[in-house]
Amino acid sequence: MHPYLFELASLMAIFVFAIVSPGADLAMVIRQSLLHGRRAAIITSFGIGTSLMFHVTYTILGLGLIISQSIYLFNIVKWCGVAYLIYIGIKSLRAGRQDLNAVAKDSDGEARRQSAAKSFGLGFAANALNPKPVFFFLSIFSTVVSLHTPIAVKFSYGLVMATCLILWFVGVSVFMTTPKIREGFSRASQWIDRVSGAVFIVLGLKLATEKAG
Repeated sequence: MHPYLFELASLMAIFVFAIVSPGADLAMVIRQSLLHGRRAAIITSFGIGTSLMFHVTYTILGLGLIISQSIYLFNIVKWCGVAYLIYIGIKSLRAGRQDLNAVAKDSDGEARRQSAAKSFGLGFAANALNPKPVFFFLSIFSTVVSLHTPIAVKFSYGLVMATCLILWFVGVSVFMTTPKIREGFSRASQWIDRVSGAVFIVLGLKLATEKAG
């Protein structure tokens, strides 16, 4: 096997577990699916995937090492992430009961969509403001990828990982917006907001306890 293919296979063997593990990204995609529909959730998925490339890029360029070694920079990223997650959580908890089948319509019955920019931004921010990927990518790239691997090849690894992440969340978006699933969740929309709000707050508090290095 070509050494680059072996490196990629090794990276993906580790990354696949990170993709499916519950976290802020998954909670965001599920909430977007149920409250704003398939289109918004898919765009949010692309925001998450783009943010992953953001993490991969600064890791390859060496900035990840700087952040991981700087308590000051780490804490800036961490507390921005904590504030964002708790803000989303409180906003969810304060939301009233909603009919998921009607939430995307205005008073005239016309479809009202969440803007693409907002959907994308929610996904990008949820991932970008989480400092844990700093250590994740720094550790797996330094462990699995050779120092002699060209930067272009390392970026291609990142593109493959980002593509797989997007495909996973697109699959979640499609599943969560199928009529039967959506209908079932529609009957408990207020509880969905409460549970998702609690999840975001817990994730924010958990992030607040993270320490550099």
